[in-house]
Amino acid sequence: MENVLLLLKQNLIMFLYMMIGYLLYKGKIITKTGCGELGKMLLYLVMPVAIMKSYIQDYTKELAVGLAVSFVAALLSLILSMAVSTLVFGKTDSVRQFGVSFSNAGFMALPLVQMTLGDGAVFYVASYVALLNFLQWTYGILVMTKDKSCIKPKKIITNPVLIAFVLGLLLFVLPIKLPAPIMGMISTIASMNGPIAMIVLGCYLAQMPFVKLLTDKMTYLSVVVRLIAIPFLTLLGLWLVPVEYHTVRMAVLIAAAAPVGCNTAIFAGIYGCDTQAAVKDVCLSTLLSIGSMPLMLALAELIW
Repeated sequence: MENVLLLLKQNLIMFLYMMIGYLLYKGKIITKTGCGELGKMLLYLVMPVAIMKSYIQDYTKELAVGLAVSFVAALLSLILSMAVSTLVFGKTDSVRQFGVSFSNAGFMALPLVQMTLGDGAVFYVASYVALLNFLQWTYGILVMTKDKSCIKPKKIITNPVLIAFVLGLLLFVLPIKLPAPIMGMISTIASMNGPIAMIVLGCYLAQMPFVKLLTDKMTYLSVVVRLIAIPFLTLLGLWLVPVEYHTVRMAVLIAAAAPVGCNTAIFAGIYGCDTQAAVKDVCLSTLLSIGSMPLMLALAELIW
C-alpha cells in the first residue's frame, strides 16, 4: 500500500506540473510553436538520456536476469495492448487504435517509476519504453497509414530512444566508467523528463476547449480501454511472473497503466489523421490517470 500512496502523491505532483504548463500557455508565455519545440527536446534529448542513465550501473547476474524478465513482460504487455486496441478500434478508428495501443510510458511512466520505485526500477521499465518506440515506428505507422511503404528502416535505426537503449546496454555490460562531470550532466538532464513532459501536456490541454474534451463518446471509450481494461488484463498476466521479480511487475504495470501517449498527436499530425481526436484522448486520459494508476497498483497489491 505504501507504493500506491507514493504513486498517488507523485501523480498529484505531475498534475501540478501540468497546470504550470496550462497557465504558461494561457498566459502566452509558451506558444504553440514553443510547446512543439519542448516536445522535440524531450523526444531527442531528455528521454533518451533518462533511459541511458538507468543502465549506468555495475553488471550483476541478478540484474541481467531481471532485465530479460522485464523485456519479455514488456513485450507481452504491448502485444496485449495492441490486440485489445485492434479488437475495439481496428475497423473504425486508426487514431484511437494507435493511441490505446501505446501508453505514455516514456514521458509519464518513466519518471513515475523513478519517483515511486526508485532509480533501480527505471532499469526495468526502460525495456518497455524502447520496445514501445520500436513498435510505434513500425506497427503504429502501419495502423495510421495502412501503407507498408511508410515504414522506413532508417527512421527506426536512428530513433533516439532505441539508440539510447543500445548505448545503455553497452554501458551496463562493458566495464566502462564515465567521468564524474559527464555523469552529473546525464543525471541532471534525466531529472528533467517528468516536469517538462507534464508542462508540455499542460500546453496541449490549454489548446483544447473543455466542452470538446468532455463531450466525445469515442474519447471516453478510448480512456476506459486505455486506463482500465488494458492495465487490468496486464495485471492478471503479470501475476504469472515469479514473486521475486515484484519490482519488475510493478514497473511494467505502471507503464501499461499510463494514459494515451503524446506521440499519438504527433503521429496523427505527420500522417494527416484526426489530431483533435488524438489531443482529446491524450488530455482526458492524462487527467483521469491521476486516480486510475494508483487504483491499478492497489488492485495489484491485493491480487498479487
